[in-house]
Amino acid sequence: MATNVLDATASPGAARRAPWRSPADEPAYARPALLLLTVLAAVLYGWGIDHSQYHTFYASAARSMTESWKAFFYGSFDPGNSITLDKLPGFLWPQALSARLFGFHPWALVLPQVLEGVASLLVLHRLVRRWAGVNAALIASTAFLVTPVAVGLFRTAVEDPAFTLCLLLAAEATGRAARDGRLRPLLAAGVWVGLGFQAKMLEAWAVLPALALVYLLSAPLTLRRRVLHLGVSALVTTAVSVSWMLAVTLVPAKDRPYVDGTTNNSAFSMVVGYNFLNRFSSLGISAASTGSVSATQGGAGGRTGARPAPGGASGPGAGPVRDARGRAVTPGTAAAGAGRGGAGGFGGGQNGWSKMFGTTLASQTGWFYPFAAVAAVCGLLWCRGRPRTDRLRAGYVLWTTWLALYFLVFSAGSVGGHTYYMGVIAVPLAALTGAGSVLMWRAHRAGGRRARALPVAVAATAAWSAYIAGRFPSFLPWLAPTVAVLGVAAGVLLVLVRPGRPRAAGRLALAGPAAALAAVLLAPSAWAVQVFNPGYRMSRMGAVGPSAMSRGLQTGRSGPGRFGQAAWPGGRTFGQRAGDGLRGSGRTGTGGRGGFGGAQSSGALTAGQRRLLDYARAHQGSAAYVFAAGSWSTASPYILAAGAHVLPLGGFSGRVPSPTQTGFRRLVDAGEVRYVLLGGGRGMGSGSARTGTTAAARITTWVRSACTEVPPSAYGGTTPSGDARTAGAQRLYRCGPSR
Repeated sequence: MATNVLDATASPGAARRAPWRSPADEPAYARPALLLLTVLAAVLYGWGIDHSQYHTFYASAARSMTESWKAFFYGSFDPGNSITLDKLPGFLWPQALSARLFGFHPWALVLPQVLEGVASLLVLHRLVRRWAGVNAALIASTAFLVTPVAVGLFRTAVEDPAFTLCLLLAAEATGRAARDGRLRPLLAAGVWVGLGFQAKMLEAWAVLPALALVYLLSAPLTLRRRVLHLGVSALVTTAVSVSWMLAVTLVPAKDRPYVDGTTNNSAFSMVVGYNFLNRFSSLGISAASTGSVSATQGGAGGRTGARPAPGGASGPGAGPVRDARGRAVTPGTAAAGAGRGGAGGFGGGQNGWSKMFGTTLASQTGWFYPFAAVAAVCGLLWCRGRPRTDRLRAGYVLWTTWLALYFLVFSAGSVGGHTYYMGVIAVPLAALTGAGSVLMWRAHRAGGRRARALPVAVAATAAWSAYIAGRFPSFLPWLAPTVAVLGVAAGVLLVLVRPGRPRAAGRLALAGPAAALAAVLLAPSAWAVQVFNPGYRMSRMGAVGPSAMSRGLQTGRSGPGRFGQAAWPGGRTFGQRAGDGLRGSGRTGTGGRGGFGGAQSSGALTAGQRRLLDYARAHQGSAAYVFAAGSWSTASPYILAAGAHVLPLGGFSGRVPSPTQTGFRRLVDAGEVRYVLLGGGRGMGSGSARTGTTAAARITTWVRSACTEVPPSAYGGTTPSGDARTAGAQRLYRCGPSR
């Protein structure tokens, strides 16, 4: 008979620790502080998501992905699976699953990003704690939490939240692999980078040199085994990265959607040419030979392109530009204010090598630039002479290389106002700030020449923060002088508490680091808490607090559909608040194609759109599509609100040959398409549909000449004023032999 023996001396629950109690090897405040940061992250990322709005391009695809598993896998823009997104669908998979679980609502699409943000904070804490200790981890987590771009990023339904989390998980796995010299966690790192590739494509590979360098320099193995392990991990990374593209390539074209962004229906062309090479066209790099839709982008050369940044680094609509008081302004007004209250200053534009130091991006991302730079230099220099496997030096190599690589990529490439790209910059800045704080504080307490590093870092960061805050004089006018005073006070107190001074102990010893943290964290915190201010809450570009986008938005097209004018019947205008309290949405561009997506940000159809859809459905018969639409933005409201099978012409740019004119006429002859809705759209596709040189334009011309216009009175509409070829007028046509 078996007998269970219990240890009577063991206290009940001794092996189980309450979640709010710190482990024995950590200070008592460590775990409660982490729990507090986690709760604050959930609040900041999730506050007000019940008032979220759709990003029409991505949300339309997410809605389609909830309609069928085929659309889910391919990332189809429309429920009929005629064309994919212009990027890999991995970042939308969590959103589509959330919508399947909770129903299709704006907040259901944002919720996965909130969870990814909280997870990113916890992974960053774990990474830094293992590398530099628990105090460094808490400071790093706090810095990450109050970085405005991180707050905005994880409440925005775009690619970068999943991408950022995947890279953090890859770094965590690489750290374990380098510490123990094990292959399995290194392979896990390769898997995470590959999954990051599914969210942001080739941008995920930019972190590989940093991860490889850490393992190559610090793993406790022979050089031959380190290189072998890296080679195997590279194979895993490549296999996971190209898995979706390879699967799409192997499926016959007739059995899958057309790949957007390409002229040859190739997933590899979409990733390499459209979403990567186009980003660096200002450097003289051309994607014309890759089989992708080519476009000139603004980048290091400071040129503005013909369209917003595509693909892997692109995003949905920008929404209104905000001035320092949170008011929506037109792009021209924002540009006119450059140098007076927001957009000006060193590198204030969205293009050029200095863009990362401009107030537009620096106010969202760059508050910790000086501190992180000093920390990186001190960490690398002070770790010289340590053993090759030293973990502290390996950490500084990781984060410094990570920061330098992405800083260079964004400086050379096009950003186009997409603030949320900078989330991957916020991670190493926060890590270096946390670890550097502890490293320089210990050096300060030890005395000597190294003791000067902390006061220098604090003073430089306070001065930089005061400068950035000063570029927005009407937003919290007390902030800049307060940060400056705190910086001076911190410097004085740090000098007073240096070893050997008579007041180096007691409460004064704590006043120095407290003032230093306040000087460094106050300004970004003032931006981050603006999520509680409705005037700043709903940025579509990941910005929190005041931001200014100037030069990149000055090239709006004249005539109907321009910024500040209604883009569709009954639609909203740029920067104006509609009756239901929500702003218009969509993707913005330049050169006449940028604008809104044609759908209300709430996702509801107008009364006129509902009547038109009801009429088309009632007369659809056996047709596969309710109707074809002249652009994705014309199709979007019907997909969002009703999951209607609408055939968009021309893809996102309007220049994609999907369908071709011959293919479209075959669909009409076969009875697959009976109705075509033209006009009224904005965004990339609608402009190209009127140029006469694209497949969509040729189809439009044929429809107007060969098909019969349906009188608006037939579906309860009214005859629109103006020519049907203008963006403000929509006309429904019936095509086919029986018209």
